[in-house]
Amino acid sequence: MSMEREQWKGDGQKGVKVIMVTGGQRSGKSVFAEKFALELSDRPIYLATARVFDSEMQQRVDIHKERRKERWVNLESPLYIAENEFSDRDVVLLDCLTLLATNWFFEMKESSSTALSKLKNQLEKVFSSGATFIVVTNEVGLGGISANAMQRHFADLQGAINQYVAGLAEEVYMIISGIPVKIK
Repeated sequence: MSMEREQWKGDGQKGVKVIMVTGGQRSGKSVFAEKFALELSDRPIYLATARVFDSEMQQRVDIHKERRKERWVNLESPLYIAENEFSDRDVVLLDCLTLLATNWFFEMKESSSTALSKLKNQLEKVFSSGATFIVVTNEVGLGGISANAMQRHFADLQGAINQYVAGLAEEVYMIISGIPVKIK
């Protein structure tokens, strides 16, 4: 374990409480975040936010589950993540903030401002538990501005919630082609 990450071992009262892992789709974010969580805890909690609507998405979920095996406590919360209870000794991998934002965006009938308020409320509640959170998210706006209004509204929501979490985070990593770059 690196000296940098050593600070999280121990009584659960010291060190970082929010770590953000961002990057593009299929950049290696989840693999990096899972390894990070396993360095911090022998039994981390995986807080999954995906909704499965088709067989391709089910395959993605199955790959994630197979990689984690039985070493993880698995929770599924596509919207109300604050209904889960965590202690200050828990290490929680929230994977992923983008899917959580997507779920709230459509739940709030594509109102990005209402979805942002709901997201912040849920995150404030879980972060106040004192657990260490590793939050995986996507950088959706790197490819330019969409011609589609709904996509622009979602990109605005995603950008806003990413900035919010990054502002709270003690550390932020961007994964580029499988390579982690610490940006905060």
